[in-house]
Amino acid sequence: MSGTAGEPAERVPPDRPALPEEIAELTDPGHREDPYPFLDRLRERSPYRPFDGLVVVGRHAQVSALLRDPAMSSARDRATLAPTPRGPRTRNFLHLDPPEHTRYRRLVAGAFARRQVAGLEPRIRGIAADLIGTAAEAGTLDVVEGLAYPLPLQVICELLGVPFEDRQLLQDWSGILSEALDPPLGAAPQGMTTEAARARAGFVTYFRKLIEERRAAPRDDLISHLVQVEEHGERLDDHDVLATCVLLLNAGHETTVNLIGNAVLALLRHPEQFARLRAAPGRIAPAVVEEVLRYDAPVQMTTRVAREEGAVGGAALHPGDTLLLLLGAANRDPEVYPDPGGFDIGRSPAAPHLSFAAGPHFCLGAGLARLEVAVALELFATLLVRPRLRPDGLAYRPNLNLRGPARLRIDMDDVRPRRVPGARSAAAEGRSHDS
Repeated sequence: MSGTAGEPAERVPPDRPALPEEIAELTDPGHREDPYPFLDRLRERSPYRPFDGLVVVGRHAQVSALLRDPAMSSARDRATLAPTPRGPRTRNFLHLDPPEHTRYRRLVAGAFARRQVAGLEPRIRGIAADLIGTAAEAGTLDVVEGLAYPLPLQVICELLGVPFEDRQLLQDWSGILSEALDPPLGAAPQGMTTEAARARAGFVTYFRKLIEERRAAPRDDLISHLVQVEEHGERLDDHDVLATCVLLLNAGHETTVNLIGNAVLALLRHPEQFARLRAAPGRIAPAVVEEVLRYDAPVQMTTRVAREEGAVGGAALHPGDTLLLLLGAANRDPEVYPDPGGFDIGRSPAAPHLSFAAGPHFCLGAGLARLEVAVALELFATLLVRPRLRPDGLAYRPNLNLRGPARLRIDMDDVRPRRVPGARSAAAEGRSHDS
């Protein structure tokens, strides 16, 4: 999603040769449940060039270095593999390079400072407790639809100042854009570029109206902050605000949805680790979040574009080459992590995982995502009595890059009363806020 509002966005991939076996298997939707055997093979071959214009990198040290390398660009339109743009687009700092990226990020970062995020915990706790509590009536819970989606979506809507009653429309647009974020491997599904262009155009129209309203009558929300923020005489224009709103709404919940789903699934499949969480949920939940980020990353890969001639490992780089950085493979690099395929919430990492990237593009919302997921897991472990996965309860999203369940249905014996610390007052605060 680079460019300015009103610029082309519908993208038609250029012709490419047949995919090598490992990448063809990786992109096969039938392998979404467990992509890690193919990622392991790609890491072992890394770095290598499957076809002109693309270099695949999966070793932790190399991926980490490239994410920090100023010779690497985040501007996808620099790539020789960049598809031809058509239709309305928005510009966002995710695909900008310093110093322009630095200016955008600095103007937005204050809203995601540690103190600001910490102040959201009571509200997050109240929302999560209410969502889990509704499962008591049915005796079953679809973790994705009942918890993982509505929790971060409601939080980011409230932060931005977006009416939560529009959530289904926003969720639909966001889901379509997420499917369009897969890297340039193989052919895009027929019709996907058109659907993505329509979803992006829907976002543009929707947020333009809200931006106009906030300019006329500011409120205590992030859209108003973006409209008014100024630093050293620099401000965001309407195109900047629009692009940032689309980015924050989309990125502000989609990856967290996957992280919650991946975490719950990992705990249900590893009862000994779940028991450790249940023994001290408030203390252990943050460690669970970090291990899930490493073990089953919600964002499996990202890209950079070479600015100049160079090399990574034994592979030569040419200007315009796309570097496909396999975050999911790097997070399971046996040169860095003992027993990399094991799920161990007590792990002492020899190196940090790369699920939030690194360098200047380290995820701006990492602190908020960590808090949301830690609270969700703490309450999941505290409130649900003997939760267990249904035999037919799991199905994965079709996305290659954003990895997580589309369906995660569980049964439980009971739901304990929701009188957890802060939940009642936070829920009451939320009802007052909503009114």
